[in-house]
Amino acid sequence: MGQPLNVGIIGCGAIIAQYLASFRKLEAVRLVAVADLDPSRAQAVAEDYDGVRALSVEDLLAAGDVDLVLNLTIPAAHADVALKAIAAGKSVYGEKPLAATTAEARTVLEAARAAGVVVGCAPDTVLGTGVQTARKAIDDGLIGKPISASATMATPGHELWHPNPDFYYQPGGGPLLDMGPYYVSALVTLLGPVVSVTGAASHTRTQRTIGSGPRAGDVIPVTVDSHVTGLLTHESGAISTLVMSFDAARTKSPNLEIHGETGSLVVPDPNNFDGAVELFALGAEGWETIPVAAGYKDAGRGFGIADLAATPAGAEPRAGGLLAFHVLDVMESVLASARTGSAVTIGSTAPRPELVPLTALADPVTAGGAVPSQ
Repeated sequence: MGQPLNVGIIGCGAIIAQYLASFRKLEAVRLVAVADLDPSRAQAVAEDYDGVRALSVEDLLAAGDVDLVLNLTIPAAHADVALKAIAAGKSVYGEKPLAATTAEARTVLEAARAAGVVVGCAPDTVLGTGVQTARKAIDDGLIGKPISASATMATPGHELWHPNPDFYYQPGGGPLLDMGPYYVSALVTLLGPVVSVTGAASHTRTQRTIGSGPRAGDVIPVTVDSHVTGLLTHESGAISTLVMSFDAARTKSPNLEIHGETGSLVVPDPNNFDGAVELFALGAEGWETIPVAAGYKDAGRGFGIADLAATPAGAEPRAGGLLAFHVLDVMESVLASARTGSAVTIGSTAPRPELVPLTALADPVTAGGAVPSQ
């Protein structure tokens, strides 16, 4: 704490641009090195970002000035890269999901615990003003005791815009594991951990056609379910309904709705950092927009790393490994329930992350949630 956290990035694909934009304005984070299996992609980043070296993966992991590895590889490689970084004595912050399976994710957390390093994981969108303002509204009792929630993500599929969408339709992908982390992380942030789930899923097509980029027209196989629904029972007693689909043309459903004894909230897209939170109080004549009251202002991908950097030693980061593991466990259990037709009890839990005070970039803030149990 008090010094910038030196970060090295492994994986220089499409998502890196959003992290680079944040790092340019985050004083708590200093990017020092990048690596990619395609050296030209790493070199392009280094040439555009002052003070950054393009290295091989092996050299980045061995670099003495890298404190934390930001893992932006494809989901199937998340665990392998994280374990190599931990073995090199580095803390790790990964893109979601934490790993392709809970078994792999557990090895990452166990290795980090043994090595005394920290694990963080996207999505950090829940730290922005959108979800955090809704969280404060719930904590302040504006809807009374939460009873239920609905979360909906419906799209025709990422192959329409992504030039290399193959991994979205391979194990570790699919609408739930791809987009579900945003929604389930938000639900846990708002309503607390999940104790049981029931799921259903369908596999609509066995092939998809790439719609843009140099591979436009190429046909790729689909080996995962492309429409998934889940019923989540939270430890608090609230019940959430989850719909994640790559098979829908469009939806008018809110991304997130939370219903309580005395009011309802519309929560903005958890894939974004901001957006309006709307409240309909029992007996009111209409919806009202709640003033922004919590969260990191003007946030973007990578703010979770700054939050991690400010987390006191021994405390769990808000966008930490425990939350990411629990979210992955919930999603994996929804898919398992869909296969068996039976409800699944969730074996993991995670502390409900602490509220983020309304914080501008230049504001000092101590981050972190509950101290994890041993």
